[in-house]
Amino acid sequence: MLDVGCGTGLCCGLLREKVGARGGVVGIEESPEMLAVARQNATRAGWRNVSLVESSAEDARIPERADAALFCAVHDILQSPEALRNILGSLRPGAWVAAGGGKWAPRLMLAANAYIRSQHAPYVRSFDGFDRPWRHLERLTEDVRVREVGFGGGYLMTARVPAGAAPPVRSGDRPGQAAADSPAATGATTGRPAFPRPRGRRGSRRSPARPEPGCPPGPGARRP
Repeated sequence: MLDVGCGTGLCCGLLREKVGARGGVVGIEESPEMLAVARQNATRAGWRNVSLVESSAEDARIPERADAALFCAVHDILQSPEALRNILGSLRPGAWVAAGGGKWAPRLMLAANAYIRSQHAPYVRSFDGFDRPWRHLERLTEDVRVREVGFGGGYLMTARVPAGAAPPVRSGDRPGQAAADSPAATGATTGRPAFPRPRGRRGSRRSPARPEPGCPPGPGARRP
């Protein structure tokens, strides 16, 4: 499973519990400072089935096609069609996709939207598309379901990669291209596979100076 924009790895621990011992989680994060914290957390917690990639979502290279992806509180990544095509191209056809985070509440809720802006301003480059953050992702997926939460100030989305989806066209590896960290870099020392085995059908750089919003259990939204 892919944790896109994993930050300091708050969701990685929850996701590894979901995939089980035979599965694995790959966290993708472009901020080296935040990824360093994620590595420390993974080593300290003994997360043997968590690998980390230092890369933007647009340029991340995943060695295997994964079974699912989570976009948790990563508004800037969701506004990049290039990033979404790259990540979705790293998933198996029919794979699950979940996204969640903050959004504008109804326009008449002026006080609520002022609070929402203050809470999310440190973590986003632009509020473009904040009324419907999933707008690009829904065009690239199917079986889309969206539920608004927090009086309209947050959302949860689930979808699936189309069965006929093709991987993105890539121009070839370039020097310095991102790859998954070695097991030693993340404290992983076993030979467990990086992703769950199939069982039939089933970017933005953030400042490490302030804590990330929390990532609660569920289909994947940090606090809206």
